[in-house]
Amino acid sequence: MFRWILISILSLAIAGTAFWGYKEHQEKNAILIQAENTYQRSFHELSYHMDMLHDKIGTTLAMNTKDRISPQLVEIWRLTSEAMSNVGQLPLTLLPFNKTEEFLSNIGNFTYRTAVRDLDQEPLSDQELKSLQNLYKQSGEIKSELRQVQKNVLENNLRWMDVQLALATADEQMDNTIIDGFKTVEKKVEGYAEANEKSNVLGTVSQTHSFKNLDEKKISKQEALKLGKSLLNKNTSQLQVVKSGKGADVPTYTISYEDDNKTAYVDVTEQGGHPLSLLVSREIGKQELSLHEGLVKAEDYIKKHNFTDMKLFRSSQYDTIGVYSFLHHQDGVRVYSDAIEIKVALDDGEILGMASRNFFMNHTKRDIPNPELSSDEAKDMVNPNVTIHEEYLSIIDNDLGEEVLTYEFLGTMGNDTYRIFINAMDGREEKVEKVSKSAANVAYTGILTRLIG
Repeated sequence: MFRWILISILSLAIAGTAFWGYKEHQEKNAILIQAENTYQRSFHELSYHMDMLHDKIGTTLAMNTKDRISPQLVEIWRLTSEAMSNVGQLPLTLLPFNKTEEFLSNIGNFTYRTAVRDLDQEPLSDQELKSLQNLYKQSGEIKSELRQVQKNVLENNLRWMDVQLALATADEQMDNTIIDGFKTVEKKVEGYAEANEKSNVLGTVSQTHSFKNLDEKKISKQEALKLGKSLLNKNTSQLQVVKSGKGADVPTYTISYEDDNKTAYVDVTEQGGHPLSLLVSREIGKQELSLHEGLVKAEDYIKKHNFTDMKLFRSSQYDTIGVYSFLHHQDGVRVYSDAIEIKVALDDGEILGMASRNFFMNHTKRDIPNPELSSDEAKDMVNPNVTIHEEYLSIIDNDLGEEVLTYEFLGTMGNDTYRIFINAMDGREEKVEKVSKSAANVAYTGILTRLIG
């Protein structure tokens, strides 16, 4: 009897295991089918959007009415955004496809810049028309390549899950028809890059933001270690240094150490030995310093390392860490591109972090024009329901990536605080940002400190 009971229990266990395995298999298949459907949909939509993109650019070239060109350019910009979204949903993470994405992005930038301006006052130039003709030709070639890939996918019932597996395992023996097709597209687009650059096909801004403020002299590993000693407050014997590999946007040395539950590193540029980023990781003890005392530590640190004309823009506290953002000031004008962020431990004042990449990427001596508008004229451009409390002259990057001189107004409407930027040359409302309550409190604390102090 016991034997039959045991056999029954084992049979039920085996049946249960089999059923569980079957359900797992079904769920796994359902997930794979869903992923495959997503990949297929994204790819066919990409092909469709490239078809539409090519047609819309051709239609724009045939137009002669200015009030119809702008909406058409906006439509091209929308289609490039859709195409980039489609690319982002394909399993191409491990496949170099950056040139194609860059090409789509640049078409979007070009058409957006052109669409938002007044074409009655500033019509399309001969150079821009030539640029559109180039884009029309190039988008047509990409469309044809994608259509060929699409034909192979449909005729041979190819699966995108196989593409993902091939990319993940680098298995050259698998049928990589799709991968080969996308490599062909990428190679073709790469060939456009030089021609587009020479003809200014993209119509992008002149500001390249590419490390303008590096000294010419290169430093050695030993010199990098000495800098690490100063930045990390450690003896050189305790530090390790590694040089960045090929492909970095700027060659750097990484200096690091690890001891007593603390790790730290700092990146300095090979050219000039400038610190780009610093991070110290450790447990933070009980708070002994106020947020203002932490600010004094941060200000001393940036002065010690030769950052001049930097003034506090914003400060915040997270648990027992103070975070301070500084902006460069030139001739009384705040320059948002030239920013530095410092983190300070509020238990003993140690510098826990520094981010100065933006500063060294953007900082230069600027030729700042005199505003065409007065402060009062700029205020007239602000929503009358906003009560203005502070104002500055500031240089910001607008939506097109161009540096523009603005009047910056900090004001309130109801219970909310806003930062409003009005172009100092033509009165255009460049940006409006809602300020978080913590940042607003810091801003008004700063006002009171200046009034009291």
